[in-house]
Amino acid sequence: MKNKDVLPMDALLKKFLPRIEFDCYEDFKANYTVNVPENFNFGFDVVDAWAEAEPEKKALVWCDEEDNEKIFTFTDIKQLSNKAANFFKSLGVKKGSVVMLILRRRWEYWVCATALHKIGAILIPGTLQLTKKDIVYRGNAAKVCAVVCVNDPFVMEQVEAAQGDIPTLKNKILVAERREGWLDLNEEMEKFSDEFPRPAGEEATRWDDTMLVYFTSGTTGMPKMVRHNFSYPLGHIVTAKYWQQVEENKLHMSVSDSGWAKFGWGKIYGQWVCGAVVFCYDMEAKFNPRHLLEHLEKYKVTTFCAPPTMFRFMLQEDVTKYDLSSIHHCCIAGEPLNPEVYKKWLDLTGLKLYEGFGQSESSVMLANFQWFEPIPGSTGKPSPLYDIRLVDGNGTVCEDGEEGTIAVMGVKEHPPVGLFTGYYLNDEMTQEKLGGAYYDTGDVAWRDSNGYYWFVGRNDDVIKCSGYRIGPFEVESALLEHPAVVECAITGAPDPIRGQVVKATIVLAKGYEGTPELTKELQNHVKRATAPYKYPRVIEYVKELPKTIGGKIKRAEIRKADEQ
Repeated sequence: MKNKDVLPMDALLKKFLPRIEFDCYEDFKANYTVNVPENFNFGFDVVDAWAEAEPEKKALVWCDEEDNEKIFTFTDIKQLSNKAANFFKSLGVKKGSVVMLILRRRWEYWVCATALHKIGAILIPGTLQLTKKDIVYRGNAAKVCAVVCVNDPFVMEQVEAAQGDIPTLKNKILVAERREGWLDLNEEMEKFSDEFPRPAGEEATRWDDTMLVYFTSGTTGMPKMVRHNFSYPLGHIVTAKYWQQVEENKLHMSVSDSGWAKFGWGKIYGQWVCGAVVFCYDMEAKFNPRHLLEHLEKYKVTTFCAPPTMFRFMLQEDVTKYDLSSIHHCCIAGEPLNPEVYKKWLDLTGLKLYEGFGQSESSVMLANFQWFEPIPGSTGKPSPLYDIRLVDGNGTVCEDGEEGTIAVMGVKEHPPVGLFTGYYLNDEMTQEKLGGAYYDTGDVAWRDSNGYYWFVGRNDDVIKCSGYRIGPFEVESALLEHPAVVECAITGAPDPIRGQVVKATIVLAKGYEGTPELTKELQNHVKRATAPYKYPRVIEYVKELPKTIGGKIKRAEIRKADEQ
C-alpha cells in the first residue's frame, strides 16, 4: 500500500506495529513485532480511540432469529460502556473484581466487556450450558462478585440455585427481561453518565494486570483458570489481520458463543483493533445451516470463520442457491479439517479454507497465512509471535516427519504477546507450566519438509467435538454418580459430522443390564449433572476396562479400537 493511501486502520495499527506490510511469510515471521504500551487498555485505547477519530465508524452489526437488528458505532459502544462502567462501580466492582458474563451472543456482551476492561475488573466468560454445579465451582474458584446473564430460563435458574453456595456473589444482573431478585442492566445503565474518566493512580491498569480468565477443561481435575493480561487483545492482531484477513469497515463473522475463547479470537479484540465491523447473528435455537447461509448472503459478510463441523452442515444444503460473492476469505479452527470439505467448499464457492490452530491459552499459533498456498489438512505455519518447535517426551527437538508435542519456546525469558500468563490464583501450577524451557501445549503434530505443520491430536485425552473441548474427568464424575456405573472411561469416537463424539465405555454394577432404556437414562443423567453438550452420544458396556499395570485406564486403546 502506498503512503498516500494509508487508511485510518493503519494509523491505529501503527501505534502497536512498527511494520504492517510484509513481502513474504519469511519476512513476516522474522520482522513482525508488537509494541505494547505500558498502560494499554482495550476499552480506552481501541474503542474510545476509534470513537474519537471517526465518531460514525461502525463497530457492531447485531441481529437475532426474530429479525431484530441493531447497529452500533464505536461512539455508541463508548457511551454505553461508560454507562455500564459507572453502574458496575456503583455495585462495588473495581480493579481486580471478578465478574462473570453469561450472555450468549447478546449485544450487551460487547458493552459489558468493554466496561469491565475500562474499570480494570477481571472478566470471566461463561456458556449457557453451565449447570448449578459448574457455576458454584467457577464462582468460588475465582471469587466472582457479580454475574450478568441473558434471559435464558435454564441459565437464570442455575444461577439462582448456585448463589447461596457462592459467598462472594452479591449481584445478579439480567438483560432483556425483568425478574425478581435481579437487577435490569439496561434500566440501571440509564441512571448513569455516559462519561467515564480513565482511572488513574492505583486504579489504573497496566498491560500486565489480569484482564480475562477462561475456564478450560483438562484431563484431570476440574477446569483450570487460564489467565490473560491486558496485552492479550494485541496478540490477536495476527489472528484478525493476517489469518482471518479482516477488512476495515467490512463485516467479519466468527461463529461463536461469548462463553468460549473463540469469541475473543473472532468477535471483538483483533477485529476492532483492525477497524473491522463485527457481525453477530444471535442464534438462540439449534444451529441451522440454512439460516446461517441466508444471513451471510443478506448482510454481505466479507470474512468468515467457523469450525469445520459447520461447513460440513452447510454443505448438506444447496450452497449454490445463495449469493456468497461478498465473502473474500474463509477460515476454520477448532478441529482438524477434512480435505473433502475443503475441496467441496472450494468447488461450490471458489473460496479456500484457511485453517488455524491455537488454544484458550493463546492467540493463533499456527495458521495458513496469505503468503503461501493452504494445503487441505495442514494447520499451516507458525505465527511470528511464537517460537514454535516440536519436541519429544525428553524435550528433544524433532526432525521433519517426526511427531512431537507443539511447544512454545522461551516463554520464561520472552513471554509472547497473546500467550496466557499462568493460572489464576495458582502460582504452583503456573510455575509448573510456564517456569521451564518451554510451554507444552499438549497437542501433537508433525512438520513436513516445506515447513507445514500437520495436527495429529492431543497427547492427553481432551475430546474435541463440534468445536467444544470436553475433559473426560467431568463426564466420568457425572456418570459415576449413577448407581448403575461401577467404572467408566470417556473417549472421543470418530464421527463423520462432528469429527468426534463423546463415548462412554462402562462397567455396570451387579443387577444392571446394558439396555437401550439404561443408555437413555445415563445420557439424561449426564445432561442434568453437567453441561448438556458433554453427554455421551455413544455408550458401550464392557465387563472390564483396559488398564496399565499401575491401574490407569488405557483410553488410547479404546480410541484405537474405535478407529479400526
